[in-house]
Amino acid sequence: MENTQTDIEQSLKLFIVLSRAHRAINDQVNKQITSFGLNPTEFAVLELLYHKGDQPLQQIGGKILLASGSITYVVDKLEQKQLLTRKACEKDRRVTFAQITENGKQLIERIFPAHQERLNEIVGILSEEEKQTVIDLMKKVGYHARDSHE
Repeated sequence: MENTQTDIEQSLKLFIVLSRAHRAINDQVNKQITSFGLNPTEFAVLELLYHKGDQPLQQIGGKILLASGSITYVVDKLEQKQLLTRKACEKDRRVTFAQITENGKQLIERIFPAHQERLNEIVGILSEEEKQTVIDLMKKVGYHARDSHE
């Protein structure tokens, strides 16, 4: 299928609109997260541990889209705040798990509902059907981008 100039221009426009929407949403969510005394990465790690359980340090970065070199720094900060601990793997001494502490659980349980509500306020302009359409379309584009080998 040949790309027309209009098609190319629409693709560029879509990219710009997506980028601006992503930035606007992130700005709002990050403002709220920092009001809880956490940075967005710390919040993401705690939220992951709370909802998915203990995680190997080596895998956290991939799950929250963070460079692996930054994980140690974030885990150190959360450990200093007594929101998580490191736990050695009993089966493989090379693996260390991050485990949320009781303080971390209490914090997430206190702040996560407000986080969910803020996200709902932001995207609440869309109907349930529109949200599902956006989800389906973004998955389609994301999978295509991931699987492109150019």
